[in-house]
Amino acid sequence: MSLELLPKECIVEVLSFTSPREACQLSLISTMFRDAAESEVLWEKFLPSDYRDVLSRLLFPLEFISKKDLFLRLCHPLLIDGGNKTFWIDKLNNKKCYMLSARELSITWSNNKLYWCWKSFLPSRFAQVVELIMVTWLDIQGKINTRMLSPKTTYGAYLVIKLANRAYGLHSFPIEVSIEAGDYKSCGTTFLRHNMACSICELQTANEALASGFATSKERVLNEREDGWLEVELGEFYTDAIEKDVKMCLREVNGQHIKGGLIVEGIELRPKFVV
Repeated sequence: MSLELLPKECIVEVLSFTSPREACQLSLISTMFRDAAESEVLWEKFLPSDYRDVLSRLLFPLEFISKKDLFLRLCHPLLIDGGNKTFWIDKLNNKKCYMLSARELSITWSNNKLYWCWKSFLPSRFAQVVELIMVTWLDIQGKINTRMLSPKTTYGAYLVIKLANRAYGLHSFPIEVSIEAGDYKSCGTTFLRHNMACSICELQTANEALASGFATSKERVLNEREDGWLEVELGEFYTDAIEKDVKMCLREVNGQHIKGGLIVEGIELRPKFVV
């Protein structure tokens, strides 16, 4: 039986089990497939089930001419919840992504101008970021409920930062990073430094910290992003059928040394690709 003889609804149903990219590629097969790939019903299936709720939370109204157009527009980060979060769809795997701005995080002493400074920062998508002036106790925490994320997905949580030219004390001692989701917990350490190469002194400090029990062997590397910011992975977790809060943390409270120059944009949550 030729596929051309199948009703359009059947082809739409078949395409709904593919990805948006695959559906667009299959639209080249024939006129019937092209019509099915442009179907409102198909792109409704590709959209998150709660997309109407997301649209109601947008900082700026979004205009679109079709469900496909809406999907493509949602593939770019959009401000929601008063501009304190961004939402977008990962167009490669059709999963939901979020970034929680610094205003959405719990940062110890962030409202004390002696320790932290809230300011506008042109490279940021948010109205404000926060810069560390000087503290010994560094504690940054974020939280999100798994109902906001795509189900049955492994997510990574990433603290998105910049290091000011005056940054200091952020690589003198291992900084603890962690994720908690229900009974699951992931822990590691990182050093926040401009130069990714460790000096001999830093390696000695790290070894001493490991020997004292302050750190684990899972060191997270600071990576440069395409948008010019830096990110460090706080951990990963899986969104199963049980709804739960995910707690994300970066903390250094053991060294008791002064730290400064850390600029925090927020925490990004996005699907991890399993190879």
